[in-house]
Amino acid sequence: MKHPKITFIGAGSTIFVKNILGDVFHKPALKSANIALMDIDPVRLEESQIVVGKLMESAGATGQIDCYTDQKAALDGADFVVVAFQIGGYEPCTVTDFEVCKKHGLEQTIADTLGPGGIMRSLRTIPHLWQICEDMTDVCPNATMLNYVNPMAMNTWAMYEKYPHIKQVGLCHSVQGTAEELARDLEIDYNDLRYTCAGINHMAYYLTLEQKDADGNYRSIYPDLLAAYEMGQAPKPNPHNARCQNVVRYEMFKKLGYFVTESSEHFAEYTPYFIKPNRPDLIERYQVPLDEYPKRCVEQIASWKQDLEEYKNADRIDIKESHEYASTIMNAIWTNTPSVIYGNVKNEGLIDNLPAGCCVEVACLVDANGIQPTAVGSLPSHLAALMQTNINVQTLLTEAILTENRERIYHAAMLDPHTAAVLGIEEIYALVDELIDAHQGWLPEWIYQ
Repeated sequence: MKHPKITFIGAGSTIFVKNILGDVFHKPALKSANIALMDIDPVRLEESQIVVGKLMESAGATGQIDCYTDQKAALDGADFVVVAFQIGGYEPCTVTDFEVCKKHGLEQTIADTLGPGGIMRSLRTIPHLWQICEDMTDVCPNATMLNYVNPMAMNTWAMYEKYPHIKQVGLCHSVQGTAEELARDLEIDYNDLRYTCAGINHMAYYLTLEQKDADGNYRSIYPDLLAAYEMGQAPKPNPHNARCQNVVRYEMFKKLGYFVTESSEHFAEYTPYFIKPNRPDLIERYQVPLDEYPKRCVEQIASWKQDLEEYKNADRIDIKESHEYASTIMNAIWTNTPSVIYGNVKNEGLIDNLPAGCCVEVACLVDANGIQPTAVGSLPSHLAALMQTNINVQTLLTEAILTENRERIYHAAMLDPHTAAVLGIEEIYALVDELIDAHQGWLPEWIYQ
């Protein structure tokens, strides 16, 4: 009997690999999976091998682990390809994205999805994703790629445009993660919720969000959430990061009538409302954590060293199932067990009032036929209009890299809602010029020709 082969590209992200494989080994049909770990950093790769080995032993998994620094060799014969890496890392590239923007008067929070930070990150990343698609075409053309790399929409879009034959889906945990968060705010059981959600990555909205009551009927929890917010009972303090409270999203919920999926620290920089020069009152009122991502990186680097030592010294590594979709997708395809996940896919008749061909996040049925997106119809017009402001940036950046058109990079930055609210047009061009110069060696060569 054939055992599935799961290849991780970017396996030096040991914590992420541990979480995904912890989920995988909870699935009986996947316990015999052979694991291929690939990373360009042999030290991080060895660390991951140690952790995964202990995890497999603890879970009673029977597959083998192979490690590679050669990507194509790792992909050979794969059934599933999990991609999770950050080109340029925290240093130098993330630091550059934040410091250069700050020099030009543009403050950011996360900078991994939109804005100048997201644009540069996408330009650094897409060529490497394309190379994975190229290698998959040669050595595992029937594999399914599970892509966790941000900026999700631009990366996914660029791959399905250039490599439409590759089976791929962009994955994020914001849909299920936010639903859990809202259940915590109302002190109700997450398992009693059902919802429908649609939009674009990091800006999808719960079109319905309902709780099952004692008699088995479902009712919307939106009135309860709004009442809790207005009475100061929600949001609850963030148990994971005291800097990142949820005021921005609740305020937008109050104005729009629908709750958005991605965090307040992300959403604050997708719109022109919350981060403005000489407006510390906005930062204070909405508790916007400027420079959050660099701070988070420093903390994660420090905590990883401690976690690694604990894992190395542990006899067993037991892990609870997470809410990531990867293992659910693998199990559904491998065993033909139907499941529903939320994925980022090409808009082919899925959302009527967003552009055809753009990258959308919708519910997808998964079984042996693969990932099958479900049609939503039209979104509420004000939600679609807000999403369009972000899609404009994604459209232009994707066009820039597909056609090797440097001018479209500037146009993408010009259309970014937050950037345009802060900087004049000449200032935007100067900012992009300096970012391109600072990233030489990390961006495609055609940009400099």
